[in-house]
Amino acid sequence: MAKNAFRKTSIGRKVLMALSGLFLMLFLLQHLTINMLSVISPDMFNEVSHFMGTNPIVQFLLQPILIAAIIFHFVMGIALDIMNNKAREVKYAYNKPSANSTWMSRNMIITGLVILAFLGLHFYDFWIHEITEKYIEGDMSGLNAQGEFRYHEELVEKFVDIWRVIIYCISFVLLALHLQHGFASAFQSVGARTGKNKTALQKFGNIFAFVVPAGFIFIALFHHFTHGAH
Repeated sequence: MAKNAFRKTSIGRKVLMALSGLFLMLFLLQHLTINMLSVISPDMFNEVSHFMGTNPIVQFLLQPILIAAIIFHFVMGIALDIMNNKAREVKYAYNKPSANSTWMSRNMIITGLVILAFLGLHFYDFWIHEITEKYIEGDMSGLNAQGEFRYHEELVEKFVDIWRVIIYCISFVLLALHLQHGFASAFQSVGARTGKNKTALQKFGNIFAFVVPAGFIFIALFHHFTHGAH
């Protein structure tokens, strides 16, 4: 009974973990699409950024949901890892982990924590600044001293520092590894990675895990070498 109860609880938590992960993947895709506009059309990037930054649905509904999903995903991931370690009858030391699982699957918590630390830097660079501008200083205009939208200018400014660019790039490489395992694991947890679609989902997951982080890396390098390097 105890084992069955644990199994059901573990499965339920894995499903919730998977759903939060899939939600965050959709956010990454949306975030990449908007940020790519900073390369293609600064004016369009400014317009979209201002809309996202002032739309009440985005600010007071979607943004809190996103933050809650991030916290839930990482807390649940750590909790599941602890539960799984305690439940194993045969420890990794006797189970030849390298032969039975990938390095990535055994170190999702480590890469997750590094990504979480990166998110802290990202929030400091952009989110906290936005909150300060809009809700503490009370400036909802999104304009700089010259009367132009400030979003593209502020984005470019962050990538002047080569060390910040390096941190971003390393973080997105780890995100790629995290996504490569997490994508397949998420669909498996919700029962969608079976039979005929297993190979297709694996290929799509690999593409997603490469393209999305590579896109963010490209944006950081583009702005550094276009606007920051002298």
